[in-house]
Amino acid sequence: MEFTKMQGLGNDYVYVNCFSQRIDNPADLAMRVSDRHFGIGSDGLILICPSEIADVRMRMFNADGSEAQMCGNGIRCVAKYVYDHQLARTQTEFSIPGLGTFPTSLRIETKRGILTLGLELDEHDKVRQVCVNMGQPILEAGRIPLAVDAESVIDLPLSIEGQPLSMTCVSMGNPHAVFFCEDLAAIDLAHIGPLIEHHELFPERINVHFVQVDSPDEFTMRTWERGSGITLACGTGACACAVAGVLGGRCQRRVTAHLPGGDLQLYWCEQDNCVYMTGPAVEVFSGTWPD
Repeated sequence: MEFTKMQGLGNDYVYVNCFSQRIDNPADLAMRVSDRHFGIGSDGLILICPSEIADVRMRMFNADGSEAQMCGNGIRCVAKYVYDHQLARTQTEFSIPGLGTFPTSLRIETKRGILTLGLELDEHDKVRQVCVNMGQPILEAGRIPLAVDAESVIDLPLSIEGQPLSMTCVSMGNPHAVFFCEDLAAIDLAHIGPLIEHHELFPERINVHFVQVDSPDEFTMRTWERGSGITLACGTGACACAVAGVLGGRCQRRVTAHLPGGDLQLYWCEQDNCVYMTGPAVEVFSGTWPD
């Protein structure tokens, strides 16, 4: 099997071009290639597949083999692979209210739906940075889903092993629990992350984020990702944190998110209620998996 290792802010995945290859058991393959000692090493597996309704279709599997609805860092890398390897190329403009226009765009089918991405190219006609319309945030508890008797969850008190927390939940196609804190360094994420991920409130488990607000247009975050553990970045999670920050009156709609792997620019647009995420995509290396 031919593969390409790519990363967005250190959130790394193994990518397989399914235009030319067939993967029969992606869940098992994801677990094997993701192993950082006996495999390639990654946060999961992403398949780039033909689509009847978009330029390409993306399927994403976590390191534990579970299939996720979306991956913000992953989809930026899919866009780079598709354009740089000429699987699809369009000159359709992508205009963003209040942000401007990208002359080149792609449409990618995901389990979240079809997402539109604007491409920023370098002097060698390679994708350097990608802006993704991540769609409208989902706030209804039943759609996230959450096992709570409430329409939405904004600053809901939650106690984990006697530690009082305040939680806001947002879905960006996949579920996120956001916790604002005063001292991010004091959070034992490796311990508390799995406790929250598997809490009875979350029937499909949940991605966990702790956020320290640095200013109204800047925050720092750390992530425990559902099915993968601690990761250097989570694109959908950063979008969820931005939305949660606005809902709680902590942040402006245009904000920079500082993640361990780097920065993302986020914009929750009032005009269309969509969240726009802009960040880099990097191809690391290619190889052959002896499967």
